[in-house]
Amino acid sequence: MMTESLREKAMTIVHRLTDKGFEACLVGGCVRDEQLGRPVKDYDIATSARPEQVIALFERTVPTGLQHGTVTVIIGKRPFEVTTFRKEADYEAFRRPSEVEYIDSLLEDLKRRDFTMNAMAIDREGRLIDPFGGRADLQRGVLRCVGEAEERFREDALRMLRCIRFAAEYNLQVDGPTWEALIACMPLLRHIAMERVRLELERMLAGNDPNRALELLSRSRALEHVKRELKLAAAIGPDSITDLKRIARDELRWAYLYLRAGVSPAEAAEDMKTLTFSKQMMEEIKRTAAAADMLAHGLERLDRSSAEEEEYRRLWLRTALQYGRETLRGIRELMAADALWFAARCSSPLAAGAVTRWCDHGHGWLQTMPAGELSELSVTGQAVLERLKAKSGPWTGKLLNRLLELVALGELPNETEALLQTAEREYVTMQKKGTL
Repeated sequence: MMTESLREKAMTIVHRLTDKGFEACLVGGCVRDEQLGRPVKDYDIATSARPEQVIALFERTVPTGLQHGTVTVIIGKRPFEVTTFRKEADYEAFRRPSEVEYIDSLLEDLKRRDFTMNAMAIDREGRLIDPFGGRADLQRGVLRCVGEAEERFREDALRMLRCIRFAAEYNLQVDGPTWEALIACMPLLRHIAMERVRLELERMLAGNDPNRALELLSRSRALEHVKRELKLAAAIGPDSITDLKRIARDELRWAYLYLRAGVSPAEAAEDMKTLTFSKQMMEEIKRTAAAADMLAHGLERLDRSSAEEEEYRRLWLRTALQYGRETLRGIRELMAADALWFAARCSSPLAAGAVTRWCDHGHGWLQTMPAGELSELSVTGQAVLERLKAKSGPWTGKLLNRLLELVALGELPNETEALLQTAEREYVTMQKKGTL
């Protein structure tokens, strides 16, 4: 119902423009998605009216992209992009046109677009305008460039990543000449900003078929041609990748790829910085990789002949204390999706058995963990200092973390008096060792 309402609002814009003698129609992705029977999130309009004429015709407008001939028209609370028919002069740096020329021809406007499925329009009567066979290509399951594929990719090298994303998202086979041109032009990706590369990769991983997108990235060797070297390229090689749809959160899908590539937490963070990810995202992936390494190194220190269930539990919970319960829940989800990445990361012969135990029991262990953070202890640092009649120092944090560990492992009840008595004993031990 929401999409129909959006369409009606978009068509009121088309009607107002055409009533005033201008040509106007729905264009681009909204037409494509309607042909595919997919939900439409946004409707875009193309028109022969110049931007100043569009602004004059509607009460609420925002000049969002006048350099490209785009005005945002607001109907109700919904924004609609209205763009003047245009053709573009030579492209600069294989990304953007050096000059935009307004024109009166819809055909010329559609001719400049990337793929035939995106070069369709719908007029005010609801008739499909499809000069390049976009609907037939969709019906055949083919993704094809408008005109000469090499020319389209040389105009805007980002179109090659969009080609891969569209093929995966819409389950299309890339047309032979289009794929050949893509391979030939792939070195031009070095001209594309890493931020734009990241945005396309994010859409691929969050899309309808992320595994297909990774397969096409691997076949085209696209990540070997971007402006900056990426460790991520090693994660999408010819080896089989688990079905990424089994991993719910996008952040965990990224973590899985880096864990699978065998990179260190610092290398993963540096790669993500190169791709201009947010600091929060970088820290989350780095934390997940570091937690995986703590589990791996902990296993490698266990005696293979005497390792028992309790040791797996303690290692799991200690790692949760270090990196957080949520991080361990994420790692368990990744292990359930594909145990091989951890086995490759850990040299211990105990790895396979440990993964089975953590998948079976890890969630329950975290659920029953009496405390996972200092704030969850039934005692405060101030109460400990008063009981010990001591002044605060670096030792205070160490002592509180020791209490937290004992509580988390189930070796000490999370009760105030029991915690204070243990603090006294631990304090005496620290005095004897000279660690205060």
